[in-house]
Amino acid sequence: MAQGTVQVTHTGTSRWRRRTGEYASLTAALEAAADGDILTVAPGTYRENLVVDRAVTLLGQEGAAGSVRIAPPEGVPLAVRASAQVQGLHIEGQDAAVPAVLVEDGTPELTGLRIVTRSAAGIEVRGGGRPTVRACTVDNPAGVGIAVVDGGGGIFEECEVIAAGQSGVAVRGGGRPRLDRCRVHHAAGAGLSVTGDHSSLEALGCEIYEINGSGVQIASRAAAVLTDCAVHRVTGNGVTLDTDAVLTLADCRVHDVPENAVDLRSRSVLTLTRSEVARFGRNGLSVWDPGTRVDAHRCEIHDGTGDYPAVWVSDGATAVLESCRVHDVPDALCVLDRGSRADVVDSDLSQVRNIAVSVSGGATAELDDCRISGAGRGAWFRDHGSGGTLANCTIDAAQTGVIVTKGADPLIERTTVTSPTEAGFYVSAGGRGTFQGCRVTGSEGYGFHIIDGCRSTLRKCRTERCARGGFEFAQAGADGEGAVVEECSSDESTQLGSPAAATAPPAPATQTAGLLGGVPSPRSTTPAAPEAAPEPAPETRPADTVLADLDALVGLASVKREVRALTDMIEVGRRRQEAGLKAASVRRHLVFTGSPGTGKTTVARLYGEILAALGVLDRGHLVEVSRVDLVGEHIGSTAIRTQEAFDRARGGVLFIDEAYALSPEDSGRDFGREAIDTLVKLMEDHREAVVVIVAGYTTEMERFLSVNPGVASRFSRTITFSDYDPDELLRIVEQQADEHEYRLGPGTGEALHKYFTALPKGPAFGNGRTARQTFEAMVERHAGRVAQLSAPGTEELTLLYPEDLPALP
Repeated sequence: MAQGTVQVTHTGTSRWRRRTGEYASLTAALEAAADGDILTVAPGTYRENLVVDRAVTLLGQEGAAGSVRIAPPEGVPLAVRASAQVQGLHIEGQDAAVPAVLVEDGTPELTGLRIVTRSAAGIEVRGGGRPTVRACTVDNPAGVGIAVVDGGGGIFEECEVIAAGQSGVAVRGGGRPRLDRCRVHHAAGAGLSVTGDHSSLEALGCEIYEINGSGVQIASRAAAVLTDCAVHRVTGNGVTLDTDAVLTLADCRVHDVPENAVDLRSRSVLTLTRSEVARFGRNGLSVWDPGTRVDAHRCEIHDGTGDYPAVWVSDGATAVLESCRVHDVPDALCVLDRGSRADVVDSDLSQVRNIAVSVSGGATAELDDCRISGAGRGAWFRDHGSGGTLANCTIDAAQTGVIVTKGADPLIERTTVTSPTEAGFYVSAGGRGTFQGCRVTGSEGYGFHIIDGCRSTLRKCRTERCARGGFEFAQAGADGEGAVVEECSSDESTQLGSPAAATAPPAPATQTAGLLGGVPSPRSTTPAAPEAAPEPAPETRPADTVLADLDALVGLASVKREVRALTDMIEVGRRRQEAGLKAASVRRHLVFTGSPGTGKTTVARLYGEILAALGVLDRGHLVEVSRVDLVGEHIGSTAIRTQEAFDRARGGVLFIDEAYALSPEDSGRDFGREAIDTLVKLMEDHREAVVVIVAGYTTEMERFLSVNPGVASRFSRTITFSDYDPDELLRIVEQQADEHEYRLGPGTGEALHKYFTALPKGPAFGNGRTARQTFEAMVERHAGRVAQLSAPGTEELTLLYPEDLPALP
């Protein structure tokens, strides 16, 4: 039973002291002990199921951490049902059906426990349990790290979930824990998961990272408050809220997330205060469905790494941004669908590659006292029913300040546009809009450009130093009506009355296409509006240069051969045509199969560049989409989304990741079929305009092609991306180290090779992504080590050693 003995010390004042003494087993000592007694456990392995149901103190021997092992062959190793104190034990569980430590009642204190187990949960608190858990670690690759269920609660201070096979911390059934300065990492489910009525969680100063899923997940009417917490390096969304979830984030940081930093749906509510959202692959804030709402105050959202808006509001949801900064993103704010609304107050939107504010589908955006700078387009009200207000705003250094098209009717008040390269305000395709007290200065085009007989109203507006003219109006429409102009002026004239008939305006400058693509040109003789003009072709690199980049990639020998063979055929075909000979028809569309992180997207991007260098494609750019970008929620919306994605890829490559998701096995009435049918038709109608690459896991892609013969017939070949071997993963780390000015110290290369050899290669294995994450983890551990040195030299600052390697999951 045990290899040690248990000393029981009676601490009461009674002269009856028979409990004091040594016992051969913990069970016997616990049976003999009474409230207030101290049980000191000698080193050893105790294969007993302990039940602590009295207010005793259970101590591992001081100075011998981990020397007291509680390791029964089955069942719960430690159950606590009283206000006891348990300290310094090493708990091992082998029963996947029960927790390793179970607290069912009382207010016990658990301190310094190390739980290494393969149980349903490392620590589970339920019912009347309200423990204080301090400085405990949980390593449970088979189940949940910490579970608080069925009305349980408690405080967890400076605890760490080292690994979990499911959620790191799971709260359900009305559980209400508080986490203070805890760390949760290497979980195979959500980092923090809170679900169900009356379930709630409070977290202060916690860190959630290296999660294979969402960092934080709140659902089904649960609530949480996170203060001064960090969520980063997860594979899913940083934070996910669903079905009436309520979350408050204060002074938090959500960063380095491949999906949405924060995703809300189904009437969920988020309050975000003084928090930072950075380096997200999709949306920074993704807000869906009627009743769903985000209130962000004094927050910063920046560095979007994909092609998605920083803030996305759709399907009747609401977002409020007050005193926020959104910068260095593809698009800043997109409000879509009737009932959707965004209120933005005293905020800065800057360095936006495409559109700062996009409003469509009948949505509303209200901006007051906001500043937009360095954007492709300032604000674009796209279609009928879409509107809102811009009041007291400034738009600086945009191509066009405000665009109004297709019957949209916003109110623009006291808004100044400075230094636009095309126009300050542009109205076309039946757009309306009321412009009051607005001003344009330093435009390289027009100040106000109103075409197609649009019925805009301009009152007390002024233009200064506009290169092509302050005001430009087309002729009135067929009904004789056009823009209404009252008390407007320009530095070219003292006063501007009603617009005179004008000749057809000259062709406007080109536009950088935004995420949602261009508005189609109206069916008239009027030249195309700025939003419909094609994007200028980027500078094309020589094919040899791009092929050299392909050759420089680690591994992928068979992939490189396939791409070179394909490009050789295209190049020879081009030369045969130039010589007046027939050229073999080469289908350029491809299927990429393989696991995540094997370089499929990178190769697709280089392939597009190669085709552009060979003159096969006009631009060679890459547009990456997945099911969520193509499949709509309503009948007809899928074809529109697919068409828009295809249009964005014109002259380049449309890369559809996880394409098999368009044809799920249990599809039923799924709209994915509509996306496939639309795509097949577009590939046939515009066969020279776009190269399509579909990608995904090998088995799933084989099924996808087998059930969609129309798709399969349009692809010339399948290229398989193999998993990286340990040598190749080591080379990727070496490249990362070189790039970031680090070096591998003596023995580090060998240690990395052993690490990658031993690393589990299950579904969560990320290949090249795993190698990069390993390097990032090494840099983080290196920083923690070197920060303790008073005056580190160059070697200390650059050398990575084997001890910097993270633990194997």
